[in-house]
Amino acid sequence: MLLENTVVFLTGAGRGIGRAMALKLASEGAKVALVSRTENQINEVRDEIVETRGVAMSVPLDINDYAAVEAAADRIEGELGSVNLVANNAGSFNCIGPFWEVDPDAWWQDMTTNVKGAFNCCKVFGSRMRERGAGRLVNVIGGGTGTPFPNGSAYGSSKSALMRFTESIAAELKKSGVIAIAMFPGLVRTSMTELQLESPEGQKWLPRIQDLFAEGRNVPPTLAANLLAEIATGRFDALAGKALDVRHNLDDIEAAIETINSNDELTLRMTGMAYIAEWEAQFKK
Repeated sequence: MLLENTVVFLTGAGRGIGRAMALKLASEGAKVALVSRTENQINEVRDEIVETRGVAMSVPLDINDYAAVEAAADRIEGELGSVNLVANNAGSFNCIGPFWEVDPDAWWQDMTTNVKGAFNCCKVFGSRMRERGAGRLVNVIGGGTGTPFPNGSAYGSSKSALMRFTESIAAELKKSGVIAIAMFPGLVRTSMTELQLESPEGQKWLPRIQDLFAEGRNVPPTLAANLLAEIATGRFDALAGKALDVRHNLDDIEAAIETINSNDELTLRMTGMAYIAEWEAQFKK
């Protein structure tokens, strides 16, 4: 079992990508804390893991509530042991349409779940990992991270922010023994993408999503689960602050680690702005 000494805090664990991640990690021996606001879903995943002699516990939780995350951390570590892998998979994409039409509160709700929720989990568990000198924080990014996402600006902006946050904390955690890394799960058929496909707003404002599914460009959630398991082994610790994609050939990525770091690849960067690079060079001195 590759992950028998791993204790996982996994958000969005009740369905879709999170469910696939939970089942994969548990099959490799990890103890998994299944986190979601929807208790019946994580209970079903927990029961499925336990039936195959895995170890899992349900943790109903709103990750936007910092105090609740702290309390959950105490409970999880009391029952399963010290968490050494956090996977911030929970996401929200309910705000669809051009910025002048969407509801401001709905726009901020997507931002809040995708950024504040991940921040809360990284802060609570990252602080504990830092004290212990070991651990991995994995943030799941998505569409809009590196390119514009018209009519999905809340989701795209949040994922871009989450990538920059990952890069920033990876630098802060350098030499601490704690690794922060991002991963892109690809286009997966989930309840989130079903909303984009089936809702009147999605059909009106996100026709490209319809096209991508029609073209068969979507991928199964197991690819993200397998990538997370590889990250959990420490195989890609040398790529802290980078973003791994399920479409990558992982053997090729591993072989190119030195080049990737040397060229500062797999990152979120501004281009064509020399003064930014000059300022960053001064900052790094």
